[in-house]
Amino acid sequence: MKPSRRHRPGLKAVTTSIWNEFHREDFRVNGRSCIVVQPGVALASRPWIWRMEFFGAFPAVDLALLQRGFHLAYMDVQDMYGAPVAMGHMDAFYSYLTGNYRLREKAVLEGFSRGGLFALNWAARRAESVACLYLDAPVCDFRSWPGGHGRGPGSPTDWQRLKSAYGLSEQEALESAIPIDNLAALVSGRVPIIAVYGTADEALPPEENVLALENRYQELGGEITVIAKEHVGHHPHSLAEPTPIVNFILSKAL
Repeated sequence: MKPSRRHRPGLKAVTTSIWNEFHREDFRVNGRSCIVVQPGVALASRPWIWRMEFFGAFPAVDLALLQRGFHLAYMDVQDMYGAPVAMGHMDAFYSYLTGNYRLREKAVLEGFSRGGLFALNWAARRAESVACLYLDAPVCDFRSWPGGHGRGPGSPTDWQRLKSAYGLSEQEALESAIPIDNLAALVSGRVPIIAVYGTADEALPPEENVLALENRYQELGGEITVIAKEHVGHHPHSLAEPTPIVNFILSKAL
């Protein structure tokens, strides 16, 4: 289907197309590219899942929720690593979606890999606006990735970009276990988490990331479910049969 353009209140233009048989709208908020995919029949409560990074990659959960009446949303804040500048853009996107699209006030946040930085940081900032988190091989401590100050190789280029985005010196960054130091607000807000990871993930060593998150969240009294994929690396994300993830989200977001 050829994309078309039309106007929506508050935006200059919306480009419409079909994504996996669902209606897709592309537009801009705060100067950032945004996407909303609409279900064939939306649930009355208008629940939605917010993909933080890598739109369209390993979309089994997204597609399953669209089929069940959820909306799917994405805002391009790449190379901002969950820094405050990204949070400001995300606040504007959230306000637009809950206003113009009338989506539910509590969103499901989906953090794949570095998307975990965005999901965890925004949830700490806006716990009252989060139904639950679905994290998949997530970055939970930026010193591990992209910093490379652990068992993983890290990414020197991304590390420099991250420090610039946060406005941190090398020493300040090394003393900041972000976002794993910022979980108290999620616990206070009773935000449940489901996380999936591969036990052979060398890029994001589990003990420095998802398992550290699990231990810290449980110590603080938070609700977290972790699913391990034995002998699997950083990819592929999600599960071959995503029903456990989908059922968790449905139980928390409806």
